[in-house]
Amino acid sequence: MNRKMPYDQGLITIILALLGFGLIMVFSASTPVSRELYGSQTAIFTRQLIAMVLGMVALLVTMKIDYHLYQRRTVVFVLLGLSVLLLGFLLLTPGTVQGARRWVRLGPVNFQPSELAKLSVIVFTSCYLVWKREHLNSLSRGLLPYLAVVGTVILLVLCAPDLGTALSIAMTAGFLMYVGGVRYRYFLALAAPVVPALYLLVVRVPYRLNRVLAFLDPEKDPYGIGYQIRQSLIAVGSGGWNGLGFAQGKQKLFFLPEPHTDFIYAVVGEELGFVGCLTLLLLFALLFRRGVRIALRADSPFGTFLGLGIVSMIAFQALINISVTLSLLPTKGLPLPFISVGGSSIVVMLAAVGILLNISRQGSDGDDSESWVKGTVDA
Repeated sequence: MNRKMPYDQGLITIILALLGFGLIMVFSASTPVSRELYGSQTAIFTRQLIAMVLGMVALLVTMKIDYHLYQRRTVVFVLLGLSVLLLGFLLLTPGTVQGARRWVRLGPVNFQPSELAKLSVIVFTSCYLVWKREHLNSLSRGLLPYLAVVGTVILLVLCAPDLGTALSIAMTAGFLMYVGGVRYRYFLALAAPVVPALYLLVVRVPYRLNRVLAFLDPEKDPYGIGYQIRQSLIAVGSGGWNGLGFAQGKQKLFFLPEPHTDFIYAVVGEELGFVGCLTLLLLFALLFRRGVRIALRADSPFGTFLGLGIVSMIAFQALINISVTLSLLPTKGLPLPFISVGGSSIVVMLAAVGILLNISRQGSDGDDSESWVKGTVDA
C-alpha cells in the first residue's frame, strides 16, 4: 500500500462550494412553499440545513474508515441486504406520497431506501469486478449471478415506483461493468429485453406517457401535461445572462412545481441567469474530473472501480436533473446532487464523497499507479 497522502483538498473545496451554492438556492426557492405548507419561511431551509449537517458528519466518518473495509464480503452483503430489506418493507407500507412509496419512517425522520441502494450497488459492483475478474465474460459464472443481484434491487426500486432512480442505478452499474471489461455483445444482448420493457413501463403507465408527450411537444397542452416543463423553460429563459437577482424569481411563486427539489436548476437560471447556470455546471465538471483523477490513482483495482462508481453516480444524476429542467429529457423525479432539497440524498451523497476522500488518502500522487488501471480495463 502506498504511503498516506493528504485528503484531496480540491475535492473538499468543490463540495463545500456546491453545498454553499445549494443552501443559498434552497433558501430562495423554498420560501413561498415553506410559508404555505408550514407557516414559516425557513422551515424547509432549516430541515435542509440539518440534513446537510448530518451529511457532513457522515462524510467525516466515512473519510476516516479505510475504504478496503467495503471489500469484505460481510460488509458488502450487509449493505445489499439492508437495501433490499428496506425496499421490500417499503412495498408493504400502506401510505403513499403522490402515489409513490419511497420513504421509510425511522423515528422522527423519513429515509429513502433507494438512496442507500445506489451506494450499495456501487460497492457490490466494484467488489464483483475484482472477485470475478477472470469470469466477467462468462454468462453462467459471471454475468447472470451479477444481473440476478442487481436486477433484484432495480426491480424493487421500480415497484416503488421510481423509474428515474432505477435508471440511474442501472446506468452507473452498466458504466462500471463496461469499465471493468465486459464485452460489447453482452450489453447488446441485454438491450433486447430491456428496451421493450422500458417501452411498456412508459406506454402502460399514463403519467409516464404524459411526461414523454410533454417532452416531445410541451406547447401542445401548455396548461396540462406540458405545464411543468413549460414553466421550467420560462424560468430559465427569463433569467437572461445575469438573472433577475437573488430571491427575485417569479416562477417559484406557485407557477413552477417543485422549485426547491426537482426543478431548482430552473430557479438558478431565473435568478442567477446564464452565469449562475454555467458556474454550477463548471462545479460539477470539476467534481467529475477530480473524482476520476482520484479513482485512477487509487492503490487497488477495487478503489478505482469504487471511485469511478461514486463520481459517475453523482455525474449521471446531475446530468439527468439538468437535462430535465432544460427539456432535453422527459421529467424524472431525481434531485440535483448537493443542491436540491432531499435529506436522504444529501446524507448518502456526502457519505459517498467521504469514501472518495479516503480513496484519495491512500492513493498516489504520481502517474505510475495509473498503469495497472489500463491493464485492468483492457483485460
